Amino acid sequence: MERPTKEQIKALPYYIGLGLSDIIIIESEQQANDALSTLEREVCLGFDTETKPTFRKGEKSPAPALIQLATESTGYLFPTRFEFALNAARMLLSNEAIQKVGFGIKDDNKALRNKLDIEIANTQDLSIILKRKLGEKNTIGARAAVAMVLKQCLRKGAQISNWGAYPLKKSQVLYAANDAHAAICVASALRHL
Repeated sequence: MERPTKEQIKALPYYIGLGLSDIIIIESEQQANDALSTLEREVCLGFDTETKPTFRKGEKSPAPALIQLATESTGYLFPTRFEFALNAARMLLSNEAIQKVGFGIKDDNKALRNKLDIEIANTQDLSIILKRKLGEKNTIGARAAVAMVLKQCLRKGAQISNWGAYPLKKSQVLYAANDAHAAICVASALRHL
């Protein structure tokens, strides 16, 4: 297994992952409670966050607007604008019995801790795992990891969009859920290598 070039990644079939019907946006207290009771039974979840991008020099990055968690079959999006969604995500992220896997999650963890007062327990950064496994100098991001491990091309089209706007566009919903979903799928595949 070696790091592919950008051209090699583009030549791979697209990562399909989750469809809209496989994604739950937590927009009510009931959905938050349902997600919590379902996800607290999991041993591992894919994890990511999305933050409204900044474009001006000196502009401070706001708190994450969205927290994404995923199982191998379902994505859960927790908009931090809703207190019930934030509280459910906080309980899941701080649960030591559930491992949270993602790419480059050090910055996610720092932002959640500093801006939303969420302490995350039991995390695994797949970027670092793959870096060590391959003896690479640089960390390996989600797109390269999906190409290397799953032999697919993870699209990053909605990456720089306004995550502070609401409601989310379909492209944002798919992008956000599949970033977390790709992490759980890569982690699962790595266990079987």
